[in-house]
Amino acid sequence: MPCRASYKQPYPEPCAGAHERRCPRCAEPLIHVGSAFAPPRRRDTAGWRVLSVLLHAGIRFHKSCCGGPGYRPRTLAEVRERRTYATANGEPFARALVRREIP
Repeated sequence: MPCRASYKQPYPEPCAGAHERRCPRCAEPLIHVGSAFAPPRRRDTAGWRVLSVLLHAGIRFHKSCCGGPGYRPRTLAEVRERRTYATANGEPFARALVRREIP
C-alpha cells in the first residue's frame, strides 16, 4: 500500500548530478508531479485513488502561463465518466481526463 505522503522540494537541476529522490517514510522513489499539486488528505482513500489514476495516465500538476494546471477530476465518478467517454469516442484516456466538460 502506498504511504500517501507528499513533500514540497525544489526540482533538481538536470546537470547537477541529480539522483533519484526517495520517500523518507517508505523509501520508494518520489514522483515529481508539479508545483501546482495539492495532495488529498492522508485518510481520503477515494482522493488518493483518483490521484493514482491521474499519475498512471501521465497527468501532472505543472503551472501554466495562466496560473494553474487546468482541470483535474476530483472524484471517482468523474474519472469513470471520462473513461466511458474516451472508450466510446476513441479519445486517449489522458486527454479525456483533463477535459473540463464532456460533450
